[in-house]
Amino acid sequence: MGMEAAEAKAPIKKRVVGGTVATANYFSWQVSLQYRRGSTYRHTCGGVLVKRNWVLTAAHCVDRSRVYRVVAGEHDLNAQNCREQSVSVCRIIRHPRWTRRLSNGNDIALLQLSSSVTLNRYVTLATLPPANQVLGHNYRCYISGWGLTSTRGRLSNVLRYASLCTVSQSICRSSSWWGRSVNSNMVCAGGNGRQAGCQGDSGGPLNCRVGSRWVVHGVTSFVSTGGCNVARKPTVFTRVSAYTCWIRGIIGA
Repeated sequence: MGMEAAEAKAPIKKRVVGGTVATANYFSWQVSLQYRRGSTYRHTCGGVLVKRNWVLTAAHCVDRSRVYRVVAGEHDLNAQNCREQSVSVCRIIRHPRWTRRLSNGNDIALLQLSSSVTLNRYVTLATLPPANQVLGHNYRCYISGWGLTSTRGRLSNVLRYASLCTVSQSICRSSSWWGRSVNSNMVCAGGNGRQAGCQGDSGGPLNCRVGSRWVVHGVTSFVSTGGCNVARKPTVFTRVSAYTCWIRGIIGA
């Protein structure tokens, strides 16, 4: 059973498995990454706003041959109101050790925007964890995104979220779970066979309440080719705390 990147494959827009519709703009640091096709833009991945003109996403989500934009303040992909802010992407920086092989890790990228978004109650910056911080086993976090509601799911255009508990490295890297497909720069969460990320969720956040703040501890990377919500094949995220210094080195403090 292999792994599959969780980016949307056009023209289908895809959503979180086993999730709930989020309150509009509750995860106000979440953005929709969209690419231009003809005269329109299509959602392909999620992302998180880490500075007014920088977005963090997954490296496998971006291809320099495409034209991208980011939509902040988004909730319903098929409806517009005064909350959305669309900004074009002018620069793509994938991690230098990204090899296009998901099991090698480093599935992380930064997108520089052509102009800065305006921060308000609907659009805020993500809080990133301290360098090398690792949450303990069974820590409750939440994935959010516009990914499939099931492996062959029905379409939904609103942002959804689902509760996923972290799985320790020792368990996730065992032979009956993900084995060698997972390394220490990743976070496993879920694996109960019910809630999971899915195609279209890639690049989006794993949101964890730490103290009084929401902290983005993961960037959605891959799921099993056998299905998004396969038992003992939790959703795998790039561990943000392993890349804090790289992120800060590019976007500044």
